[in-house]
Amino acid sequence: MFKVGEYIICGNNGICQVEDITTLNIEGVDKSRKYYLLKPVFSNRSTVYRPIDLKDDTLRKAMGKEEAEELISEIPGIETIPIADEKTLEQTYKDLMHTCDPKCIVALIKTIYLRKQKRLLKGFKVTALDSRYFKQAEDFLYGELSVALDIPKNEVKDHLLTTLDRT
Repeated sequence: MFKVGEYIICGNNGICQVEDITTLNIEGVDKSRKYYLLKPVFSNRSTVYRPIDLKDDTLRKAMGKEEAEELISEIPGIETIPIADEKTLEQTYKDLMHTCDPKCIVALIKTIYLRKQKRLLKGFKVTALDSRYFKQAEDFLYGELSVALDIPKNEVKDHLLTTLDRT
């Protein structure tokens, strides 16, 4: 169970802060079921209510500073994703985003980045699918790293590049 004030990763909402643990006063909803009241950190979306007893892999504690630094040091060794079929590409991207695993997100970013470079070298445009998932993956990863490293989100990419250049 997470505590009020903790940062957690909540599926497609990315990094959120637990603002409260409460019940819902809505007709037809079990009044004894507890929910996390979550506020997405980098989104203007409304508050997210997430049942505490819901068991799935899309809710986890956000990385701390040490974990974030370790992830950054591992980035060069994280493999790209094998793309077997262009027809199933979007499902592959969705599945990776759904893991909420930072290493999978890094692998996705690396894969799409290399795909983009290859297309541009051949004189092709970047696909809308690649652009959309690249942005989504970057937002997800940079949001979590921003909170873990206590740096503004818009500075995370430069921090990553600087850190990786030193290795």
